[in-house]
Amino acid sequence: MLVVDSLFYIKIIPNQKKLNHLRLGLAVFLHVLVLATSQASLCPDKCRCVDSGKTTIVKCVNTNLSAIPYPLPPNVKTLFITGNNISNLTADSFPQTLEQLNNLTLSGNKIELIDPKVFTNMPSLRHLDLSNNRISRLNSEVFSSNTFLQEFNLSSSVFNSSYTKQIKGISDLVQNGSLLNLDTLNLSDNDLIYVTEETLSKLPNLKFLYLRNNSIINIKGGTFKNLQLKKLDLRENSLKQLTNATLSDFDLHPGIQVYLADNTWDCDCNIEDLVIWLQKTEAVADKTDLLCAFPDNLKTTRLLKMNVSQLHCIFSEDMKSVLQTSYVFLGIVLALIGVIFLLVLYLNRKGIKKWLYNIRDACRDHMEGYHYRYEINTDPRLTNLSLNSDV
Repeated sequence: MLVVDSLFYIKIIPNQKKLNHLRLGLAVFLHVLVLATSQASLCPDKCRCVDSGKTTIVKCVNTNLSAIPYPLPPNVKTLFITGNNISNLTADSFPQTLEQLNNLTLSGNKIELIDPKVFTNMPSLRHLDLSNNRISRLNSEVFSSNTFLQEFNLSSSVFNSSYTKQIKGISDLVQNGSLLNLDTLNLSDNDLIYVTEETLSKLPNLKFLYLRNNSIINIKGGTFKNLQLKKLDLRENSLKQLTNATLSDFDLHPGIQVYLADNTWDCDCNIEDLVIWLQKTEAVADKTDLLCAFPDNLKTTRLLKMNVSQLHCIFSEDMKSVLQTSYVFLGIVLALIGVIFLLVLYLNRKGIKKWLYNIRDACRDHMEGYHYRYEINTDPRLTNLSLNSDV
Protein backbone atom coordinates (compact mmCIF):
# COMPACT_ATOMS: atom_id res chain seq x y z
CA MET A 1 0.00 0.00 0.00
CA LEU A 2 2.79 2.34 0.87
CA VAL A 3 4.48 1.63 -2.39
CA VAL A 4 1.25 1.90 -4.20
CA ASP A 5 0.43 5.07 -2.36
CA SER A 6 3.83 6.43 -3.07
CA LEU A 7 3.59 5.39 -6.67
CA PHE A 8 0.15 6.83 -6.90
CA TYR A 9 1.37 9.99 -5.22
CA ILE A 10 4.24 10.24 -7.61
CA LYS A 11 1.92 9.83 -10.57
CA ILE A 12 -0.72 12.27 -9.39
CA ILE A 13 1.60 15.24 -8.89
CA PRO A 14 2.28 15.87 -12.58
CA ASN A 15 -1.44 15.72 -13.37
CA GLN A 16 -2.16 18.21 -10.62
CA LYS A 17 0.45 20.69 -12.02
CA LYS A 18 -1.04 20.46 -15.47
CA LEU A 19 -4.48 21.13 -14.03
CA ASN A 20 -3.23 24.19 -12.18
CA HIS A 21 -1.56 25.55 -15.33
CA LEU A 22 -4.76 24.96 -17.24
CA ARG A 23 -6.78 26.80 -14.64
CA LEU A 24 -4.35 29.73 -14.63
CA GLY A 25 -4.37 30.01 -18.41
CA LEU A 26 -8.16 29.87 -18.46
CA ALA A 27 -8.36 32.63 -15.85
CA VAL A 28 -5.99 34.87 -17.84
CA PHE A 29 -7.96 34.25 -21.02
CA LEU A 30 -11.26 35.09 -19.34
CA HIS A 31 -9.72 38.28 -17.85
CA VAL A 32 -8.47 39.42 -21.25
CA LEU A 33 -11.82 38.54 -22.80
CA VAL A 34 -13.67 40.58 -20.17
CA LEU A 35 -11.36 43.57 -20.70
CA ALA A 36 -11.74 43.37 -24.46
CA THR A 37 -15.51 43.08 -24.09
CA SER A 38 -15.62 46.07 -21.75
CA GLN A 39 -13.46 48.17 -24.08
CA ALA A 40 -15.58 47.15 -27.04
CA SER A 41 -18.72 48.07 -25.13
CA LEU A 42 -17.22 51.58 -24.49
CA CYS A 43 -16.52 52.21 -28.16
CA PRO A 44 -19.06 54.84 -29.25
CA ASP A 45 -21.68 54.12 -31.85
CA LYS A 46 -20.60 54.90 -35.45
CA CYS A 47 -16.96 54.89 -34.37
CA ARG A 48 -14.13 52.41 -34.72
CA CYS A 49 -11.81 51.64 -31.83
CA VAL A 50 -8.38 50.09 -32.08
CA ASP A 51 -6.99 48.72 -28.81
CA SER A 52 -3.20 48.75 -28.74
CA GLY A 53 -2.85 47.36 -25.23
CA LYS A 54 -2.70 50.11 -22.65
CA THR A 55 -4.22 52.77 -24.94
CA THR A 56 -6.97 53.02 -27.52
CA ILE A 57 -7.31 54.86 -30.84
CA VAL A 58 -10.84 56.03 -31.65
CA LYS A 59 -11.89 57.09 -35.16
CA CYS A 60 -15.28 58.67 -35.95
CA VAL A 61 -14.78 59.73 -39.57
CA ASN A 62 -17.58 60.90 -41.92
CA THR A 63 -20.35 59.38 -39.83
CA ASN A 64 -22.70 62.41 -39.81
CA LEU A 65 -22.39 62.97 -36.06
CA SER A 66 -24.08 66.08 -34.65
CA ALA A 67 -22.33 65.94 -31.26
CA ILE A 68 -19.22 64.47 -29.67
CA PRO A 69 -19.93 60.75 -29.03
CA TYR A 70 -20.23 59.51 -25.44
CA PRO A 71 -18.92 57.59 -23.62
CA LEU A 72 -15.38 57.34 -24.86
CA PRO A 73 -12.89 54.70 -23.73
CA PRO A 74 -11.15 56.11 -20.64
CA ASN A 75 -7.75 55.03 -22.00
CA VAL A 76 -8.17 56.75 -25.38
CA LYS A 77 -4.88 58.33 -26.49
CA THR A 78 -5.69 59.42 -30.04
CA LEU A 79 -9.16 60.65 -31.03
CA PHE A 80 -10.19 61.43 -34.61
CA ILE A 81 -13.62 63.04 -35.08
CA THR A 82 -13.62 64.46 -38.61
CA GLY A 83 -16.03 65.15 -41.47
CA ASN A 84 -19.18 65.43 -39.34
CA ASN A 85 -21.81 68.09 -38.58
CA ILE A 86 -20.89 69.23 -35.08
CA SER A 87 -21.67 72.96 -35.06
CA ASN A 88 -21.11 73.72 -31.36
CA LEU A 89 -18.61 72.60 -28.73
CA THR A 90 -19.75 73.21 -25.15
CA ALA A 91 -18.36 72.37 -21.72
CA ASP A 92 -20.52 69.21 -21.82
CA SER A 93 -19.02 67.95 -25.08
CA PHE A 94 -16.26 66.15 -23.15
CA PRO A 95 -17.78 65.52 -19.70
CA GLN A 96 -15.46 62.67 -18.69
CA THR A 97 -11.80 63.14 -17.77
CA LEU A 98 -9.56 61.68 -20.49
CA GLU A 99 -6.27 61.32 -18.67
CA GLN A 100 -4.33 59.75 -21.54
CA LEU A 101 -5.72 61.75 -24.48
CA ASN A 102 -2.69 63.14 -26.29
CA ASN A 103 -3.88 63.84 -29.83
CA LEU A 104 -7.31 65.31 -30.66
CA THR A 105 -8.38 65.97 -34.26
CA LEU A 106 -11.69 67.78 -34.87
CA SER A 107 -11.14 68.99 -38.45
CA GLY A 108 -13.90 69.37 -41.04
CA ASN A 109 -16.83 69.28 -38.61
CA LYS A 110 -18.41 72.66 -39.51
CA ILE A 111 -17.74 73.92 -35.98
CA GLU A 112 -18.92 77.52 -35.45
CA LEU A 113 -18.94 78.12 -31.70
CA ILE A 114 -16.52 76.93 -29.01
CA ASP A 115 -17.54 77.72 -25.45
CA PRO A 116 -15.30 78.02 -22.35
CA LYS A 117 -13.70 74.98 -20.67
CA VAL A 118 -14.22 72.63 -23.62
CA PHE A 119 -10.73 71.11 -23.36
CA THR A 120 -10.14 71.35 -19.60
CA ASN A 121 -10.70 67.60 -18.96
CA MET A 122 -7.69 66.63 -21.07
CA PRO A 123 -4.58 67.12 -18.88
CA SER A 124 -2.28 65.24 -21.29
CA LEU A 125 -3.42 66.96 -24.50
CA ARG A 126 -0.43 67.90 -26.69
CA HIS A 127 -1.83 68.14 -30.24
CA LEU A 128 -5.13 69.83 -31.16
CA ASP A 129 -6.40 70.11 -34.75
CA LEU A 130 -9.40 72.40 -35.42
CA SER A 131 -8.65 72.97 -39.09
CA ASN A 132 -11.26 73.29 -41.86
CA ASN A 133 -14.09 74.59 -39.71
CA ARG A 134 -15.99 77.91 -39.66
CA ILE A 135 -15.30 79.15 -36.14
CA SER A 136 -16.88 82.57 -35.57
CA ARG A 137 -16.54 82.54 -31.78
CA LEU A 138 -13.58 80.96 -30.04
CA ASN A 139 -13.65 81.64 -26.33
CA SER A 140 -10.30 82.58 -24.81
CA GLU A 141 -10.85 80.23 -21.84
CA VAL A 142 -11.26 76.95 -23.72
CA PHE A 143 -8.07 75.56 -22.10
CA SER A 144 -7.15 75.14 -18.48
CA SER A 145 -4.53 77.50 -17.08
CA ASN A 146 -1.96 74.69 -16.81
CA THR A 147 -2.38 73.13 -20.24
CA PHE A 148 0.66 71.53 -21.87
CA LEU A 149 -0.58 71.94 -25.45
CA GLN A 150 2.32 72.02 -27.90
CA GLU A 151 0.75 71.99 -31.37
CA PHE A 152 -2.37 73.96 -32.35
CA ASN A 153 -3.79 73.84 -35.89
CA LEU A 154 -6.34 76.54 -36.77
CA SER A 155 -5.76 76.55 -40.52
CA SER A 156 -8.80 77.36 -42.66
CA SER A 157 -11.02 77.57 -39.61
CA VAL A 158 -11.30 81.11 -38.22
CA PHE A 159 -14.23 82.87 -39.86
CA ASN A 160 -15.70 86.26 -39.07
CA SER A 161 -17.33 88.96 -41.16
CA SER A 162 -15.24 91.56 -39.31
CA TYR A 163 -11.46 91.41 -39.72
CA THR A 164 -11.07 93.26 -36.41
CA LYS A 165 -13.13 90.68 -34.52
CA GLN A 166 -11.33 87.91 -36.36
CA ILE A 167 -7.84 88.90 -35.28
CA LYS A 168 -9.13 89.89 -31.82
CA GLY A 169 -10.54 86.38 -31.27
CA ILE A 170 -7.16 84.83 -32.04
CA SER A 171 -5.30 87.44 -29.99
CA ASP A 172 -7.48 86.94 -26.91
CA LEU A 173 -6.92 83.18 -27.06
CA VAL A 174 -3.13 83.26 -27.37
CA GLN A 175 -2.65 86.18 -24.97
CA ASN A 176 -4.42 84.82 -21.89
CA GLY A 177 -1.27 82.99 -20.76
CA SER A 178 -2.60 79.43 -21.07
CA LEU A 179 -0.47 78.51 -24.11
CA LEU A 180 2.99 79.12 -22.70
CA ASN A 181 4.17 75.66 -23.86
CA LEU A 182 2.94 76.04 -27.44
CA ASP A 183 5.70 75.53 -30.00
CA THR A 184 3.68 75.14 -33.23
CA LEU A 185 0.82 77.39 -34.39
CA ASN A 186 -0.84 77.06 -37.78
CA LEU A 187 -3.01 80.02 -38.90
CA SER A 188 -2.81 79.38 -42.65
CA ASP A 189 -5.77 79.94 -45.03
CA ASN A 190 -7.67 82.29 -42.72
CA ASP A 191 -7.71 85.46 -44.87
CA LEU A 192 -5.91 87.47 -42.16
CA ILE A 193 -4.83 90.93 -43.30
CA TYR A 194 -2.44 91.77 -40.46
CA VAL A 195 -0.78 90.42 -37.31
CA THR A 196 -0.29 92.92 -34.51
CA GLU A 197 2.77 93.18 -32.28
CA GLU A 198 0.71 92.01 -29.28
CA THR A 199 -0.89 89.00 -30.98
CA LEU A 200 2.02 86.61 -30.37
CA SER A 201 3.61 88.30 -27.37
CA LYS A 202 2.47 85.61 -24.86
CA LEU A 203 3.94 82.65 -26.78
CA PRO A 204 7.56 82.59 -25.54
CA ASN A 205 8.25 79.02 -26.74
CA LEU A 206 6.76 79.33 -30.22
CA LYS A 207 9.15 77.84 -32.79
CA PHE A 208 7.00 77.07 -35.85
CA LEU A 209 4.53 79.65 -37.17
CA TYR A 210 2.52 79.05 -40.34
CA LEU A 211 0.73 82.07 -41.89
CA ARG A 212 0.53 80.80 -45.46
CA ASN A 213 -2.22 81.83 -47.89
CA ASN A 214 -3.64 84.80 -45.99
CA SER A 215 -3.98 88.44 -47.10
CA ILE A 216 -1.28 89.96 -44.91
CA ILE A 217 -0.15 93.27 -46.41
CA ASN A 218 2.48 94.32 -43.87
CA ILE A 219 4.62 92.96 -41.04
CA LYS A 220 5.48 95.55 -38.40
CA GLY A 221 8.81 95.59 -36.66
CA GLY A 222 8.69 93.81 -33.30
CA THR A 223 5.99 91.32 -34.29
CA PHE A 224 8.33 88.32 -33.93
CA LYS A 225 10.96 89.87 -31.68
CA ASN A 226 10.22 87.96 -28.44
CA LEU A 227 9.68 84.52 -30.02
CA GLN A 228 12.05 81.56 -30.48
CA LEU A 229 11.17 81.05 -34.13
CA LYS A 230 12.82 78.33 -36.19
CA LYS A 231 10.38 78.39 -39.11
CA LEU A 232 8.11 81.17 -40.41
CA ASP A 233 5.88 80.57 -43.43
CA LEU A 234 4.58 83.78 -45.08
CA ARG A 235 4.03 82.42 -48.58
CA GLU A 236 1.00 83.38 -50.69
CA ASN A 237 0.17 86.64 -48.91
CA SER A 238 -0.05 90.25 -50.16
CA LEU A 239 3.31 91.56 -48.97
CA LYS A 240 4.74 94.32 -51.15
CA GLN A 241 7.82 95.16 -49.09
CA LEU A 242 9.42 94.58 -45.68
CA THR A 243 10.79 97.34 -43.47
CA ASN A 244 14.27 97.44 -41.99
CA ALA A 245 12.78 96.85 -38.53
CA THR A 246 11.20 93.58 -39.69
CA LEU A 247 14.41 92.44 -41.38
CA SER A 248 16.29 93.17 -38.15
CA ASP A 249 13.79 90.98 -36.28
CA PHE A 250 14.61 88.09 -38.61
CA ASP A 251 18.30 88.55 -37.90
CA LEU A 252 17.61 88.14 -34.17
CA HIS A 253 16.66 84.48 -34.74
CA PRO A 254 19.78 82.49 -35.67
CA GLY A 255 19.00 79.48 -37.84
CA ILE A 256 15.48 80.66 -38.72
CA GLN A 257 13.96 79.53 -42.02
CA VAL A 258 11.63 82.14 -43.55
CA TYR A 259 9.43 81.44 -46.59
CA LEU A 260 8.36 84.49 -48.63
CA ALA A 261 7.51 83.20 -52.13
CA ASP A 262 4.28 84.03 -54.02
CA ASN A 263 3.80 87.52 -52.59
CA THR A 264 3.02 90.65 -54.63
CA TRP A 265 6.43 92.33 -54.35
CA ASP A 266 6.43 95.92 -55.62
CA CYS A 267 9.90 96.46 -57.09
CA ASP A 268 10.38 100.19 -56.67
CA CYS A 269 12.82 102.23 -54.61
CA ASN A 270 11.10 101.19 -51.35
CA ILE A 271 12.19 97.56 -51.74
CA GLU A 272 15.88 98.37 -52.05
CA ASP A 273 16.69 97.37 -48.45
CA LEU A 274 14.99 94.01 -48.90
CA VAL A 275 16.96 93.27 -52.08
CA ILE A 276 20.27 94.09 -50.37
CA TRP A 277 19.32 91.99 -47.33
CA LEU A 278 18.35 88.99 -49.49
CA GLN A 279 21.74 89.05 -51.15
CA LYS A 280 23.47 88.76 -47.77
CA THR A 281 21.23 86.50 -45.67
CA GLU A 282 20.67 82.76 -45.57
CA ALA A 283 17.50 83.05 -43.50
CA VAL A 284 15.12 82.99 -46.50
CA ALA A 285 14.85 79.39 -47.66
CA ASP A 286 13.08 80.20 -50.93
CA LYS A 287 14.77 83.51 -51.82
CA THR A 288 15.46 82.32 -55.39
CA ASP A 289 11.68 82.12 -55.93
CA LEU A 290 10.85 85.72 -54.98
CA LEU A 291 9.53 87.53 -58.07
CA CYS A 292 8.46 91.10 -58.78
CA ALA A 293 4.73 91.64 -59.35
CA PHE A 294 5.01 95.38 -60.14
CA PRO A 295 5.84 97.41 -62.20
CA ASP A 296 5.05 95.75 -65.52
CA ASN A 297 8.54 96.17 -66.96
CA LEU A 298 10.04 94.21 -64.02
CA LYS A 299 7.27 91.64 -63.65
CA THR A 300 8.55 88.08 -62.90
CA THR A 301 12.08 89.42 -62.36
CA ARG A 302 13.83 87.62 -59.52
CA LEU A 303 14.54 89.90 -56.56
CA LEU A 304 17.81 88.13 -55.88
CA LYS A 305 19.18 89.05 -59.32
CA MET A 306 18.02 92.65 -59.35
CA ASN A 307 20.37 95.59 -59.49
CA VAL A 308 19.61 98.45 -57.12
CA SER A 309 19.90 100.87 -60.05
CA GLN A 310 16.78 99.23 -61.55
CA LEU A 311 14.63 100.28 -58.62
CA HIS A 312 12.89 103.59 -59.24
CA CYS A 313 9.89 105.35 -57.76
CA ILE A 314 8.05 106.43 -60.89
CA PHE A 315 4.43 107.53 -60.91
CA SER A 316 2.21 105.73 -63.34
CA GLU A 317 0.46 107.60 -66.13
CA ASP A 318 -2.82 107.38 -64.23
CA MET A 319 -1.22 108.97 -61.19
CA LYS A 320 0.23 111.76 -63.34
CA SER A 321 -3.18 112.54 -64.80
CA VAL A 322 -4.68 112.52 -61.31
CA LEU A 323 -2.02 114.98 -60.11
CA GLN A 324 -2.55 117.23 -63.13
CA THR A 325 -6.28 117.27 -62.50
CA SER A 326 -5.64 118.13 -58.86
CA TYR A 327 -3.36 121.01 -59.78
CA VAL A 328 -5.94 122.45 -62.18
CA PHE A 329 -8.65 122.20 -59.56
CA LEU A 330 -6.40 123.87 -56.97
CA GLY A 331 -5.66 126.72 -59.39
CA ILE A 332 -9.35 127.27 -60.00
CA VAL A 333 -10.09 127.36 -56.27
CA LEU A 334 -7.29 129.85 -55.60
CA ALA A 335 -8.45 132.06 -58.48
CA LEU A 336 -12.00 132.01 -57.13
CA ILE A 337 -10.78 133.00 -53.67
CA GLY A 338 -8.79 135.89 -55.22
CA VAL A 339 -11.83 137.15 -57.14
CA ILE A 340 -13.98 137.04 -54.00
CA PHE A 341 -11.32 138.93 -52.05
CA LEU A 342 -11.09 141.68 -54.71
CA LEU A 343 -14.88 141.92 -54.82
CA VAL A 344 -15.04 142.43 -51.06
CA LEU A 345 -12.40 145.15 -51.31
CA TYR A 346 -14.33 146.89 -54.07
CA LEU A 347 -17.62 146.86 -52.19
CA ASN A 348 -15.97 148.31 -49.11
CA ARG A 349 -13.74 150.80 -50.91
CA LYS A 350 -15.23 153.88 -49.19
CA GLY A 351 -14.89 152.45 -45.72
CA ILE A 352 -11.38 151.27 -46.48
CA LYS A 353 -10.47 154.71 -47.85
CA LYS A 354 -11.81 156.42 -44.72
CA TRP A 355 -9.96 153.96 -42.53
CA LEU A 356 -6.71 154.69 -44.38
CA TYR A 357 -7.24 158.46 -43.96
CA ASN A 358 -7.78 158.04 -40.22
CA ILE A 359 -4.58 156.05 -39.95
CA ARG A 360 -2.73 158.74 -41.91
CA ASP A 361 -4.05 161.57 -39.66
CA ALA A 362 -3.20 159.64 -36.52
CA CYS A 363 0.31 159.06 -37.76
CA ARG A 364 0.65 162.74 -38.72
CA ASP A 365 -0.46 163.95 -35.27
CA HIS A 366 1.90 161.54 -33.61
CA MET A 367 4.84 162.68 -35.73
CA GLU A 368 4.10 166.40 -35.12
CA GLY A 369 4.06 165.84 -31.36
CA TYR A 370 7.31 163.96 -31.54
CA HIS A 371 8.85 166.70 -33.68
CA TYR A 372 7.76 169.44 -31.18
CA ARG A 373 9.29 167.61 -28.22
CA TYR A 374 12.47 167.11 -30.18
CA GLU A 375 12.84 170.88 -30.86
CA ILE A 376 12.38 171.71 -27.17
CA ASN A 377 14.97 169.23 -26.05
CA THR A 378 17.58 170.50 -28.51
CA ASP A 379 17.21 174.29 -27.64
CA PRO A 380 18.33 175.16 -24.04
CA ARG A 381 16.41 178.42 -24.04
CA LEU A 382 13.21 176.67 -24.93
CA THR A 383 13.98 174.08 -22.33
CA ASN A 384 14.34 176.73 -19.53
CA LEU A 385 11.21 178.44 -20.74
CA SER A 386 9.41 175.21 -20.59
CA LEU A 387 10.63 174.58 -17.03
CA ASN A 388 9.63 178.13 -15.88
CA SER A 389 6.24 177.76 -17.38
CA ASP A 390 5.90 174.50 -15.53
CA VAL A 391 6.81 176.19 -12.26
